[in-house]
Amino acid sequence: MGMDPDAHDHTHTILKVLVGSHAHGLASEESDRDYRRVYIIPTEDMFQLGFKYPATQWTKGDGDETAWEIGQFLLLATQGHPLVLETLLAPVITANAWGEQLRELLPVLCSPQKAFEAFTNYANNQRTKLLEKKDGRPAKYAAAYIRVLYNLSELLASGSFHIRVADTPAGERLAHIKDGQYRLGEVIDWGEELTQQAQELTAQCRDKSDLLRINAFLVAIRRAFLTP
Repeated sequence: MGMDPDAHDHTHTILKVLVGSHAHGLASEESDRDYRRVYIIPTEDMFQLGFKYPATQWTKGDGDETAWEIGQFLLLATQGHPLVLETLLAPVITANAWGEQLRELLPVLCSPQKAFEAFTNYANNQRTKLLEKKDGRPAKYAAAYIRVLYNLSELLASGSFHIRVADTPAGERLAHIKDGQYRLGEVIDWGEELTQQAQELTAQCRDKSDLLRINAFLVAIRRAFLTP
């Protein structure tokens, strides 16, 4: 892990990826491009009076971008946050060696139970938006509801999941849902079926997180970004 940060950057991006419908293979002509980014703050900043740990950043420009500092990112990852775990599998826009090592941590970041709780909570939030027809775009939330639960079952079964869900066995049905070609009951039934499948996989799965490996990575990167 002998990689030196760029001394000219106050913060340093280690990973930026493409997410959203363009990454899922479900984009339409109106779809925006969305990005997620992981960055490092200089370690010495954390030792100064008045230091406040940076919150999640969200910016809108050519595309929406969500950014996390590495410590917050890893904390959310150990909690099984689906948007965070997706960042480790999404198409790379830019990544240095630290970013590549971060992506390699996916199999040890969270327990099956944590993943189940986080993914189903996120999926249920999407289902609520679907039922409320939020923003007048229920099809968007219907597709997100199913996609997240499908990815959860993949994760529990194999330790990873497909970002480009259009290429999976569920892809054609999801594309129809995203285009508004669905019955509400059909979507809810499919979601409940996937949830049941994920419950069974969670009970069978014996994987667990490796906090020693996660912390070793975090300590190494903090040391590398400590200005003498």
